This record gives sequence, C-alpha cells and structure tokens, in this order.
Amino acid sequence: MTEDLDTTVYYDDDADRSYIDDETVAVLGYGSQGHAHSQNLSDSGVDVIVGLREDSSSRAAAEADGLRVETPADAAAEADIVSVLVPDTVQPAVFEEIRDGLEPGNTLQFAHGFNIHYNQIQPPEDVDVTMVAPKSPGHLVRRNYEAGQGTPGLLAIYQDETGDARERALAYAHGIGCTRAGVIETTFREETETDLFGEQAVLCGGMTALVKEGYETLVDAGYAPEMAYFECLNEMKLIVDLMYEDGLSNMWDSVSDTAEYGGLSRGERVIDDHARERMEEILEEVQDGTFAREWIAENQAGRPSYTQLKNAEETHEVEQVGKPLRDLFAWGAEDEEAAEAPADD
Repeated sequence: MTEDLDTTVYYDDDADRSYIDDETVAVLGYGSQGHAHSQNLSDSGVDVIVGLREDSSSRAAAEADGLRVETPADAAAEADIVSVLVPDTVQPAVFEEIRDGLEPGNTLQFAHGFNIHYNQIQPPEDVDVTMVAPKSPGHLVRRNYEAGQGTPGLLAIYQDETGDARERALAYAHGIGCTRAGVIETTFREETETDLFGEQAVLCGGMTALVKEGYETLVDAGYAPEMAYFECLNEMKLIVDLMYEDGLSNMWDSVSDTAEYGGLSRGERVIDDHARERMEEILEEVQDGTFAREWIAENQAGRPSYTQLKNAEETHEVEQVGKPLRDLFAWGAEDEEAAEAPADD
C-alpha cells in the first residue's frame, strides 16, 4: 500500500483472498466488463455464476467459456457477491429482479457509480455496496490478466454493513487482476462525476469535436481529405500514446522542436478561456444531476436525440474518408479486432 499521493493505492499484498475464496460471485452481464470479470475470477479459483436473461445472445458465449449461467434473479439469490455489470440504463430494472434474492451481509457491487449516486438504485440497508472499476475496456482487462499483468482500477465503499466491505472488494479486485497494477480508493460521487466529465469534455466529446473541427478546417481550405484525416485523426493516437506512457513532458520531448513550439504557442488559442468556461458548465451539469436527468429522460423517450446524434457522427465525412484509408494499412486489421470486443449485456 502506498499513500504518497493524495489518496491510497492498494496492491496484491494488500488483498486478503480469504474474503472471497469461499464465496460465490454472480456477475450480471457478459459484455465488455462482464466477460473479463467472470473469466478472470474463474481463472483465479473463484466460484462464478454469470447472470443473463434467458434470451440473451451472450448465453452461448459464456457457456462456451466454461461458465455456469443462470437468470440474473437465480444467480443473485445463490451468490454472496453480486457484481452488476449490465449497462447503466438497464441496471435499475435488473436490480428490481434481483432485490428479493439479496440477503443480509451480501455485497452489491458496481463498476460505475451512476445509478447509486443519482439514486436510480436504492439498495437495502443490510448489504454492503461497493465498487471495483477497472480503468480499461474489458478486452484489455482480460488480455492483461492472461499475460500475467494487471489493469489499474478504482475502489469505493458506499455502504459497509458488515465491516468487511473494503476487504471483500480488494479481494475481488485481486481476483480480476487489478491489484497487480494498483487500485486507487475513491468514492461513488467522485468516480461518477469525474468519469462523466472526462467522457464529455475531453476523452469522447472534446476530442472527437476537436478532430472534426480540425479536419473540416483543412478540407474547407482546399487540402486533400486524406491529408486532413492523417493530420487530425490518425496521428492523434501517436500523440496520446506518448502522453499515456510518460506524461505531457514525454510527448513534448518526443516531437520535433517545431511541433513543440507550435503546440505550446498556439494550443491555448484553440482551447482558451471560453472552452474552459464551457467545461465548467458541463461539470456543473454533471454535479447537479442535469445530465443524469436528461439521459434518463432520453432513454425513457426511446433515445430520439441519441439516435440523431449517433447517425450524424457515423456519416461525417471524416468517417467516410477514414475507412478506406484504414483498410489500406496492416494495422487496420488489428484495430478492427479490438473494436469487435463484446459490448455490455
């Protein structure tokens, strides 16, 4: 364990597997995270049941992987730890199916705090409520585990009825391989709000908007769409990889002096005080529940805005230009394989 940062980081030696070795874990869902958690736990010697609807398309895959499959209600009723890994939008309905099967002292566990933080799920008072959240897509959680490596993760305790919630969550994190890399302790509120903000303002929303605006600027100025694609989208991965490996300074040290000076002197003209103000607005909408209410209502209405926005993104010119370009290069096949990782179920 280290406390050099502002928070605590746990590793393998901090986890006591006895808290989970004799217990049964129900993993509800067999998508991106569900398949990784189930297989990693099973390979770690934990008794795992996968909870899936009787008509789920993932049932055959889970059974082919050697896992026992039951309905969510039956799996939860048999388990000591119930890990809810179905999508956020269907978790409240699934919780209603499993509620009666939860017994005092059980653990109700999540990999994202949305429904607990925004009160879409109100758990019984006599169960532990925890979070173990790998900070990576599920296919990488599985791949890293099989390679003897780990995936960094987050741990949070919302409700500790038994007094052993943290120990049991750490044992679970050990079972899926997260403590090999390190697990940071946080809270449901902090994980949920920072995750939503990061997705919207930087990682998914901000980055894709920046790519499209840059692409359109070059194309509208008369440059070849293929050149605009490579400069504004393809090379994004190269830069992000450098930052991921060793921070911003590593990236600046790895690019040319011309690129470094141009980026340092011009970047804040694009992402300026106005962009910061918009980021603060987005954060406030996350904090006060505006986004959560909007997303819940959107799903209740059948996702009309979501569908329109998704269609616009998929038909953007940068997508039409990029697909044939990616097919020309050897790395296109690798990217396609990664994209075919299972979705949440």
